[in-house]
Amino acid sequence: MKKRYLSAVPMGRLGQPHEIAATIEFLLSEAAAFMTGQTLYVDGGASIGKLAF
Repeated sequence: MKKRYLSAVPMGRLGQPHEIAATIEFLLSEAAAFMTGQTLYVDGGASIGKLAF
């Protein structure tokens, strides 16, 4: 099942904890202060071309 999932992910791998943490760190920083109401996908491209709902 994991192999099938990864074959559809452009990055070809699962995200590492430090990569997810870096996204959270960005969202908590002043650099993201003007962001509102956005969905930020951190999925290695797995959601490309797919409906969000």
